[in-house]
Amino acid sequence: MFNRTVQTNKTPKGAGVHKNDTKPFSVWDIPLALVLLTRLPVPRLPENVFARQADAAWAFPVVGMVVGLLACGVGWAAMALTLPPTAGAVLLIATLVISTGAMHEDGLADTVDGFWGGFTPERRLEIMKDSHIGTYGVLALIFSQVLRVILMGALLTAGLYGAILAACIISRAFMPVLMAALPNARNTGLSHTVGGPSVRTVLVGMVLAVVCALVLMGSGALIAILIASVTIAGLAGLAKTKISGQTGDVLGATQQLAELSFLAVAVAAL
Repeated sequence: MFNRTVQTNKTPKGAGVHKNDTKPFSVWDIPLALVLLTRLPVPRLPENVFARQADAAWAFPVVGMVVGLLACGVGWAAMALTLPPTAGAVLLIATLVISTGAMHEDGLADTVDGFWGGFTPERRLEIMKDSHIGTYGVLALIFSQVLRVILMGALLTAGLYGAILAACIISRAFMPVLMAALPNARNTGLSHTVGGPSVRTVLVGMVLAVVCALVLMGSGALIAILIASVTIAGLAGLAKTKISGQTGDVLGATQQLAELSFLAVAVAAL
């Protein structure tokens, strides 16, 4: 889920412990969230800022807005050039994938591989950590991305860019929810390093995302948010059963499944 390069090269020892910065919010939270969740160019941040990784989780929906605006711009340009909606959807999704380094898609594939490729929590976590992708992961990516293209194409045809942007925002607001609701499944890894956000941080992020979705889509966004909530609740229950918690891969899967369920409801409303 998180930018591996940043975690390895920039995060000081003890990150996520919050010894150096106890403020609930900081002007650094948005650029920090961009560093954590995207590959977009961001000026180098001070080392001590990385101690706020969990506190910055409220800004994850802001990241969704940034990458969503970039992607919607590409989708709009494709439609303006009279390209087929499917081509526009592929280009839009490619923009999302490139801007985030495909980390969420990677998380989905690893999660599916681990959950259904192992028979014990230890073996599942081992599979999820393996850099190789298995059959379950490949199929999960094929099915999810085909569905993503179909749904995005339908929304582009209808000119509902607000629904696409809202999906990008809301899906990232659910990630801190699982970070706070489930313990880390292992005592190492990127999710463990970042730590768990406070309830206040989670609520601020979710309220921000819901308000944005309502502005972009109106009251119809509430049903899509509800269905996405049910989807992620199911994923949380599955993660608790399979590996007794969450990992960075599970958080990546959270973003993908929340986005897909939100988009599906938006298209069904057409």
